[in-house]
Order: sequence, then structure tokens, then C-alpha cells
Amino acid sequence: MNLIKKPVTGMKDVLPEEARLRNYVMDVIRKTYAAYGFQQIETPAVEHLDNLNSKQGGENEKLIFKILKRGEKLKLDEVKEAADLTEEGLRYDLTVPLVRFYSAHQAELPAPFKALQMGPVWRADRPQKGRFRQFVQCDIDILGDATNLAEIELILATTKALHNLGFSGFEVRIGDRRLLKAMAAYAGFAEQDYDEVFIILDKMDKIGQDGVQKELTDAGFGEEAAKRYLSLYRELENRPGAEGIRYLAGTLAEHLEAGVADNLIEIMDLVEKSRTADFALVFDPTLVRGMSYYTGTIFEIAMPEFGASAGGGGRYDRMVGKFTGLDVPACGFSIGFERILLLLTERGFRVPTAGSRCAVLIEKGASPDAVHAVMKEAEARREAGDQVLVVRMNKNKKFQKEQLAAEGYQEIREVFRD
Repeated sequence: MNLIKKPVTGMKDVLPEEARLRNYVMDVIRKTYAAYGFQQIETPAVEHLDNLNSKQGGENEKLIFKILKRGEKLKLDEVKEAADLTEEGLRYDLTVPLVRFYSAHQAELPAPFKALQMGPVWRADRPQKGRFRQFVQCDIDILGDATNLAEIELILATTKALHNLGFSGFEVRIGDRRLLKAMAAYAGFAEQDYDEVFIILDKMDKIGQDGVQKELTDAGFGEEAAKRYLSLYRELENRPGAEGIRYLAGTLAEHLEAGVADNLIEIMDLVEKSRTADFALVFDPTLVRGMSYYTGTIFEIAMPEFGASAGGGGRYDRMVGKFTGLDVPACGFSIGFERILLLLTERGFRVPTAGSRCAVLIEKGASPDAVHAVMKEAEARREAGDQVLVVRMNKNKKFQKEQLAAEGYQEIREVFRD
């Protein structure tokens, strides 16, 4: 048997320097969210396949790592189809497990419940820059609040966390699924075609309005419907922010639920007045978000130096009801943890340390008394908040010291044998 040193495709080993960065970023995020009243929870990595395949995860449901039945449950002689082999899978996001958790423990939790969840998820996706098959998600969610205070708090907390990590000048794009649906209805698309129409619309930033119109027409939706649909976006080009939202509210009045536009304008206004982080809040009528469970407000983070979303979320008021039979308002925001790490690494970010970092190299053969003195001093300095590394001196002392200096040790001492 040939043992393989490389990790499985799409997954990676984490070296000490990156592990320090990951822990630092998690600590900053955790501390920031705690200041906003979010409480950390944990859910299992393994979830029921019935939950994962509940038509709420969009394309992610095609990317599930399924787990083979074990022991007596695995009856190969009775297998008729692939589904008979599995009943559990690795979670592909944190939202489905959160909703199951909330449904099981609702009576034990405060109302509204502000949840923080950080942990690995798995998707059998095609790996690329900033995208892995195993990666960490970092979510905050508010369950039990039907008002737009949930959206406002989520945006303020998430942008504050990014601010505390040194990010500025990024965009938070905001829209509403109800506006998207009203625009599609106004254009004359059939309701059963909305999801396919939105998938094409989501390419707007890559192929432009002409490209979207061509794809809609080529997909058989009709040239007139496509032109009517795109006419709305052309009208919005010179109507930014609240002006554009009010224009849509008037034009789509026949198709749009009352209060949607005012709700969106109020969220944007209060976030602008309350924020302390440096970012732009932009109304984006082309914003789709892939998950089919979104029912209202949606948002996404865009960073200039990264050509893709660095986080996003929205309102999903009907998801809990699939478990309990009673809908509970819910809204969440997820930071693209791995992409944030990638950006920090590309910037050459180094984890700050509170105390000094000292390394002591003890030559082989040093007396027990000398070693004891080093250990005693090291413990005293650690108690004072310093980081002290005590190691044996290598034969190539020069290279060892260079490595320690590269790792951030400002003080390197040597202890020789008598």
C-alpha cells in the first residue's frame, strides 16, 4: 500500500503561521460579535440527509459529501438505488444546521435569539483560488425578529468585524428578493421561471445588459419580456439609492408588496447614520444571492481587491416553519472567512502580539542548573504576558535563528554548556 502525503484534493494542511492568523481572525470576529449580543453555538458536522436535501440549499445540494451507512444499517443485499446506501452527510453550510438547532431548542433560547456560529463545512465543488472543499464559515443570525432592526444590526456588526480586521473602502450591496420577483412579474415572466431568470440576471456584472438580454431570449423567454425587464435596469442607471427604490415602487406598484421599498430605504438610512466602519452601502437591483430560501432583504460584501463576493446573507422567514410547522422570522449574514484570510495573507498581514516574543536556545550539554534557571525565568515572563519559546540549539544555529526571527521572535538568547 502506497501512503499519500498530500491532503485530499480541495482540502489543505494548515501550517503554524496560518493557524495563528486563523485563530486571530476568529478571535477578532468572536469578540466583535459578542459586543453586539450574539451568542456562540455549535452544531454537528454531520447532518441528516433529509435536512440537507430539503430544497433549501440551491446548487449546494448537488455538492453534498454523503456518508455511507455503517454496521447493521448497511444491508448491501437490499440496496436498490444509491439513496439506500446513505442517510447522513457533511453539512454544506451552517444555516440548515442552525435552523434545525433552533427548532429543537427554541423553548430554551431567548427571543429574539442572536446566534454566532463558526465552523468547517464541506462541498464537493471544483477547487479554485479562495475556494476549497473544506472551509470555515462564520455566520451571525437573528431569529425571532420580524423588524428591520435585524438587518440593521447584522450589517453594522459584520462591517464592524471587517473594520476591526483592518478592512475599509469595501461595498455592502443590498437588495430585496421581493423587488426581484416584482420586476420579473412586471416584465411578464412566468413565476415558475423566476429562478432561471435570476440565474441569468446574476451574470449582469460579467456580461452586461446586452448579454443578459441575449441569454434570456436564447433561453426561450421571449424578446419582449427580456426588453421590458432590462428597461427597468436602464431606468435605474441614473437613479441611485433611495431614488431608484422609489422609482421601482411606483412602477411596480401592481406587483410589489406594500412597504417593501420603504423598509429597504429605512434600513439603508439607519445603517448610514449609525455606522462607524468605512464602507459604501449600495442599492443593487441585480443582486440575486443563490439560496432559494431567501424571502426578503438580501445583501453581499464586495471588496475592490477580490473579484468575488467576500460574504453575504439575507432574510429567510419560512425556513424554521419547514421543521416546526410555524414560521419564525430569521435573517443572517455570513463572512467569507477563507477569502478574508487570503486577502490578509496577500497584504502581508502579521498577527499582533500583546507581549514580547523571546526564544531561548539551550546548547546540548548545558547543566541542569542552567536549564532550571532558564525554565524559571521563562515561567515568570509567561506569567507577565510574554511568549517564551525554550528549545535545544541546532547544529546550524545561524539558520535556526533566522527562522525564529522570520516567525516574529524579537529576542533570541543562547545558553551554552559550561
